[in-house]
Amino acid sequence: MLRSLHAYFFTFCGCFLLISCASSQPKTAAPTLQSTNKWRDLVANSPVFRQSHAGFALYDLEKQETVAEYQSDRYFVPASNTKLFTLYAGLCLLGDSIPALRYTTTGDSLIFWGTGDPNLLHPDMPSSGVFDALKNWNGHLLYYPHNYIGKRLGPGWSWGDYADYYQAELSALPLYGNVVRFTNSNVSPRIFKDSLRTAGWSDEFKLSRDEFNNSFFSTGWPTKSFTEDVPYRTSPGLNARLLADTLKREVRLIHKLRPGVSYRTLKGLPIDTLYRRMMHVSDNMFAEQVMLMCASQLDTNNIGFESKQSIDYVKKQLLMDLPDEPIWEDGSGLSRYNLFTPRSIIKLLQKIYDKVPDQQRLFGMMAVGGKAGTIKNQYKSKEPFVFAKTGSLSNVYCLSGYLKTKKGKILLFSMMNNNYIVKTAEIRREVERILTEIHEKY
Repeated sequence: MLRSLHAYFFTFCGCFLLISCASSQPKTAAPTLQSTNKWRDLVANSPVFRQSHAGFALYDLEKQETVAEYQSDRYFVPASNTKLFTLYAGLCLLGDSIPALRYTTTGDSLIFWGTGDPNLLHPDMPSSGVFDALKNWNGHLLYYPHNYIGKRLGPGWSWGDYADYYQAELSALPLYGNVVRFTNSNVSPRIFKDSLRTAGWSDEFKLSRDEFNNSFFSTGWPTKSFTEDVPYRTSPGLNARLLADTLKREVRLIHKLRPGVSYRTLKGLPIDTLYRRMMHVSDNMFAEQVMLMCASQLDTNNIGFESKQSIDYVKKQLLMDLPDEPIWEDGSGLSRYNLFTPRSIIKLLQKIYDKVPDQQRLFGMMAVGGKAGTIKNQYKSKEPFVFAKTGSLSNVYCLSGYLKTKKGKILLFSMMNNNYIVKTAEIRREVERILTEIHEKY
């Protein structure tokens, strides 16, 4: 009897364990988009992406549905895909014209301060009218420089790039794009013409600057015509000197504004002129200043502003519906602290499209395959079919935007590549191959 009880007990325990183990096994999921989609497989099975971190999302705008995904919930360093977030912030906060300058008057004095507008005296932009307004004022010019409360460079920027054209300093009132432009026969602004010295010999001609002052130096000797921009160190005193030299009249500093002072805003260029340059040539300085202008718009009491204020506002008030929280640190994408997911970028592209439903205007802001901007030499076709923003850093290449198929459908896409060790040109060609196939066969 005891032996029978033992046998029954062990049989019961064995059955219980088998049942428990069976119930703990993961259930086999039904086939999903991820496991069967041919567009996903173009990315997932690419030998070029084999050793890199790749993510992809494709969305049909007409059907309002996701077409394909591959690691679209993973976070990637976006590089200049960040400018898509900056563009959306500007579209929501800045209106049709650039808020170029704030000012008030007292007696015969004009007191003015910057809003972040990057266009004043910029060598590649048309005159905005701000210069004429200052020059034609009949009284005293008083410049208030203390409304920008941020740092000169963004978080996560490479400190060693301080002298490279793409990393100009941040400020409330940029002048000349915050760079010195050197050519074979000219230096602009001209007050820097005696600041250049020869630092040594090299086979390669290069211009640079001392890190903490405006002493510029060259190595080597130019063998052909050149134009090179080197950022200068900004300061209130230097801004006043630059304005005085260009306006041909005295500009004095004022270090305090009356609390609650009423002011007016001088409007500048149409906002799209700024967006097109920012998106076409991936102008980092313009992108950073867009976020500063957004912060300035929020700073209605002139307490002081910095980019973090506008980034936090847009995240909390305008981007709460993204699938994944954006880790967003600057306006340009120079920061490697930025992290976005492909599926969040798809949602952002939807929001941008809703904000600018005029395709001609929207696509005109983007780099256009075969026609304009950073993808001018790719996606060549009789009719452009890619309208997008590139993003490039060392070991980072991303492309996100709008794709028009041969059947006329509009697709949203985001392709993000990080941590590759092959040449960027190889990654770029593979992205082009995949998007071209989708264009032709979707």
